[in-house]
Amino acid sequence: QVQLVESGGGLVQAGDSLRLACAASGRTFSSYSMGWFRQAPGKERQFVAGINIGGDNTVYADSLKGRFTISREDAKNTVYLQMNSLKPEDTAVYYCAAGRFSTQYHAYDYWGQGTQVTVSS
Repeated sequence: QVQLVESGGGLVQAGDSLRLACAASGRTFSSYSMGWFRQAPGKERQFVAGINIGGDNTVYADSLKGRFTISREDAKNTVYLQMNSLKPEDTAVYYCAAGRFSTQYHAYDYWGQGTQVTVSS
C-alpha cells in the first residue's frame, strides 16, 4: 500500500510558476507509475500528467503540453509537477496518484488528498 501527500500548492498570479510535490510512504514507490490530476469546482477530475516506472516515459493532457512537466525522484519517493505560465483556468485541487501508466483515473489505485492551486488574474 502507498500513502501519498501532496504539497506546494498556493495562491499565485497569472504567469507565475509553482512546483507541486507528492511524497509517498512505503518502499514500493518505484514500482508504480505516477499521475497528476486536477479538479476545479463543479467540474470532473481531469488528467494532467503521468510518468511511468523508471521515469523514461511521460504523457500530458494536450492542453497542458509545454507548460507542465512531471518528474520523479525514486530515491526520495517523490513525484513532482512543475507548472509554468499559470493561468486562472489552472485553478483547481491537484491530486497525485499511483497505479498503472495511463491517462485514465481508474488506472490509479492510490490517491493523495490534494493540494489547492489558485491562480489570480
